[in-house]
Amino acid sequence: MKIELAYGRTGLELSVPETVSATIVRKESLPVPGNPAQVIENALNAPIAAPSLEEAAKTAKSACILICDITRPVPNHLFLRPIIERLSGAGVPLSGITVLVATGLHRPNLGEELAELVGDPWVLKNVACVNHYALNDEDHVMLGETPTRKVPVGIDRRFVEADIRIATGLVEPHFMAGYSGGRKVIAPGVAHHTTIRTFHSARFMEDPLATSCNLQGNPLHEAQLEIVRMLGGTIYGLNTVLDEERNLIFTSFGEIIESHAAAVEFVRDSIEVKVGRKFPVVVTSAAGYPLDRTYYQTVKGMVTPIDILGDDGTLIIVSECGEGIGSAEFREAQKRLVELGPEAFLQTLLKKDFADIDEWQTEMQLKPMRVGRIVLVAPALSEEDRAVTGVTCRDDVNEALREVLVETGAREIAVIPEGPYVVPFHKAA
Repeated sequence: MKIELAYGRTGLELSVPETVSATIVRKESLPVPGNPAQVIENALNAPIAAPSLEEAAKTAKSACILICDITRPVPNHLFLRPIIERLSGAGVPLSGITVLVATGLHRPNLGEELAELVGDPWVLKNVACVNHYALNDEDHVMLGETPTRKVPVGIDRRFVEADIRIATGLVEPHFMAGYSGGRKVIAPGVAHHTTIRTFHSARFMEDPLATSCNLQGNPLHEAQLEIVRMLGGTIYGLNTVLDEERNLIFTSFGEIIESHAAAVEFVRDSIEVKVGRKFPVVVTSAAGYPLDRTYYQTVKGMVTPIDILGDDGTLIIVSECGEGIGSAEFREAQKRLVELGPEAFLQTLLKKDFADIDEWQTEMQLKPMRVGRIVLVAPALSEEDRAVTGVTCRDDVNEALREVLVETGAREIAVIPEGPYVVPFHKAA
């Protein structure tokens, strides 16, 4: 059996031997609208629990539109210009409109990468398109602490002080926040580093309710909602849902919390796949471009399938990793993981109020390591990078699978072609 795995821009073919039974785990197929521009138009014409943009713009002089950074395949080219034209047509000057890249603590997106991200030369020409820098104290308004968990709250002042505030994004599973998009584009998207590093501390990360597809009692989600309420006034959200081929299949628009809930409700049954058993071997991906550009982002694909990985099973994950390991800070965290071992590394995190930059992803890697063995197929990684992954590295996915099958004697495997965009849950029949 041949199965195409998401890998870079081109994909990667997995060959499963005839003697092995493969259960393929995919999203439920949803209808693809014929006119994606009309899907955007319809959503903008029917805002959920909020006045229309045109109504809000009558007395506005400024607007800030948040977009996700280059690690998310959001179809910005479809909706940025229509939003901006509506604002401008209702009286907001183009000079008062800012498109702000919600980088969190990721690197900025500049030059050709910014052009690719925005996806529309007209937008780049007519409004300011800039990056958020979480470490620049002066760029933020400090709003105090969240009521429940006392998270320090700092948000980019360009967003806080704008007359109209819009967060755009992609609603997909998130292995800690439950689902991405909506409130998450604000925090951590354009939050101060102390806010982000609190979210990434062990008191959030080790909470069992901070997990894929769960919003009920999720401490991160609840803190994010409190931050939205602290900002006050109407904040808009434009939420997109994509299929496995990156086609736009759904858009919701309106008040940020309600519109995000609508998108989650739409996509939940497709993304959350119930599987009747666990498997000794699971083959998955890091979702292809742009998510699999670094090992840092690859960890997400290791975490989401662990509910169907049998005890002491083997997880094989493919990732292009064309940009290497990730940030210098992440490399340092990975080095500590390799030097100390998983449990000793975790102990260094438990007493911290603020996580070090990017070490949270290393902490997330501990979750699949507790279940079984990880085999990474990322031939672009250098030997230096491989040395700090903390996992077994191989260059060819089919050779890796054959090796694991010989070692384990397994004759049944699960394959998740789209990686972390699909979340399988073990549910006994």
